[in-house]
Amino acid sequence: MNLPNALTWLRIMMIPAIVVLFYLPYWWAGPAACASFAFAGITDTLDGYYARKLGQTSRLGAFLDPVADKLIVACALVLIVSKDARWFVVIVAIVIIGREIAVSALREWMAEIGARGRVAVSFWGKVKTVMQIVGLSFLLFRRDLFGIPIYATGIGLTILAAALTLWSMILYLRLAWPELRGSSRL
Repeated sequence: MNLPNALTWLRIMMIPAIVVLFYLPYWWAGPAACASFAFAGITDTLDGYYARKLGQTSRLGAFLDPVADKLIVACALVLIVSKDARWFVVIVAIVIIGREIAVSALREWMAEIGARGRVAVSFWGKVKTVMQIVGLSFLLFRRDLFGIPIYATGIGLTILAAALTLWSMILYLRLAWPELRGSSRL
């Protein structure tokens, strides 16, 4: 166990706490779920930073980090849809979760054929992640703050994150296209 892996495990263990906080019947429940999710987003940045800085990269960490990211994002989306099932919120959740599954499968397949480096995390993938964390945090907050429409802002940011999600998936598919096309002949 090292610091980066401990941060990743912490992110995974925070999922049940976020769920409980989200459904508590108190005024502070939404802000507490938001703060917990935002903190988890920060640990996502820190675990990679410390893994590289301290030379503590590991195969377990390389596996767990993206799993933790996908679990916590999917959990947040399901929570949000449970309280706001408008069609566009549901579509955004489907797009984001579907993309995460598709890109994970693509990366797994590319690793199996020895070409994982071709679909490494891109700049747009990182921008998408930031938009998701901020947008979903605002949606978990669920209330206005000092007259600022936090939930509506979260909707806008999460829709933008969904668009970036599709864009980054297209970029990953373009990078993998030569292998995908070549595999259809086998």
